[in-house]
Amino acid sequence: MAALALGLAGTAAIVVPAVTAQANTADLVVDYACQQGIAGTGSGTVYLRTKLTVPTTLNVGDPLTVAWKLGYKDATRFGAPARLPNGGRIEVTGRVNLTGSWIGQLQPKGSVDQPGAMIKGTPLKLPDGIADFAYTDREGTLTVKPGKLFVDFRPPASEVMVNDDDSAITYSGGWENLEGQPSGDNDYHLDLHRTTVSGAWASLTFTGTGVEYVAQRDRRAGPIDIDVDGQPGTPPRIDPSTNDDGTPVNDANRGGQTLWKFHGLKYGEHTITIKNVEDGKWGQLDAFRVVTRELANPPQEYRAECTLISAPVAVQVTIGGGTNSSPSASVQPSESPDSSPSPDSSASPSGSVSPSASATPSGSPSGDQSPSPSPSPSASRSPNLSATQNYAVTVVTVQGSPSPTATKTVTLTATPSVAQVAITPQGGAQTGEAPERVSSSGMLLIGSGGALLMIGMLSGVAMLRRRAAHSGEQG
Repeated sequence: MAALALGLAGTAAIVVPAVTAQANTADLVVDYACQQGIAGTGSGTVYLRTKLTVPTTLNVGDPLTVAWKLGYKDATRFGAPARLPNGGRIEVTGRVNLTGSWIGQLQPKGSVDQPGAMIKGTPLKLPDGIADFAYTDREGTLTVKPGKLFVDFRPPASEVMVNDDDSAITYSGGWENLEGQPSGDNDYHLDLHRTTVSGAWASLTFTGTGVEYVAQRDRRAGPIDIDVDGQPGTPPRIDPSTNDDGTPVNDANRGGQTLWKFHGLKYGEHTITIKNVEDGKWGQLDAFRVVTRELANPPQEYRAECTLISAPVAVQVTIGGGTNSSPSASVQPSESPDSSPSPDSSASPSGSVSPSASATPSGSPSGDQSPSPSPSPSASRSPNLSATQNYAVTVVTVQGSPSPTATKTVTLTATPSVAQVAITPQGGAQTGEAPERVSSSGMLLIGSGGALLMIGMLSGVAMLRRRAAHSGEQG
């Protein structure tokens, strides 16, 4: 059978492939516009073209699998949110709403690592696809509608040295750039900046969860004030001419020393500023070390939200072949699939795919009744289900499929295990009826009388014999 293509309003389309003995599916081609987060650090608004594959007919027990292929629609791209020497990871989460006989939400997920160092705005790759599925265990008809996509960026844990001559560092007047320092001094990259001017400062704006100040310990150095995000650091002042216990140092040019550090900042953009305190004393900067700890969740400020811009679409799925024997049926998610959806030509290198969410059916066994929703979302950011208005629904009738596709309505008839009507015998208590009369048999009466007569005669004969015997003994 040739493939059937159904065009929908706007740029959306449903393509139903040729019928095979294994599966009947519909492909929804839908476009998205993404804004905020890593869309803002990239092209501003990023356009995606996606293809959602949904089965149209299933048997009870088959998994309802939703696979989503991803790709950029045009030259717009997501951009790296900050300077990241160790790359990062793109994580995509979709929303697929289920209504009708079953009510719930699937949340297909997928991710891909971004290799190599990046600066702010470096184009990011998308995972080839995302997927999720849930098992079916009763008959019904449901409608599958794609919702929003969410694209997150997760930076890796890292420690990055920012050298004193890096363009990201801003200096006030009065600083000297000293290149080619002796290797024995252990200065990072064999260079440093130095000032003897009171109030001279240097500043770095960085993205991370902590920062460290690296310079020389030297008896000629003076106190340095440090603040982070405009507030005094902890501690607010250090003196490179003293040891950690406060005793004066006798060293000269002992470089590569971490003189101050602060960790535990909320991940994001921060600014550290160092300031020389005493005129004539050395204020020095060798490097800043920027620290990013491992994050439990992607930063919310990096999230891009993608909204459907093509015509709303939906697919109707028929689940048949069940017995409706379970009055409290539910859809449970299975374990992760072994493989990712196959990429299409517009997608980037593949990433991992991990199912996460489940769909819970309503208590009603028929789509004609009004079910009470009981979805089971898997992510804390899952939006509430919302009805999509003016969408196109495609009902696919498949010829020659070995699997039954008709939805059966089964009316269960109870079989009583005990008597349903009580029977009271005639003449029983409180019935108001006389007891039944039972007629005696004539033959029974005659037989009884004859037996009594024979017993009497035999008794008389026995008595006469005793008397005769008694008389003979006396004579």
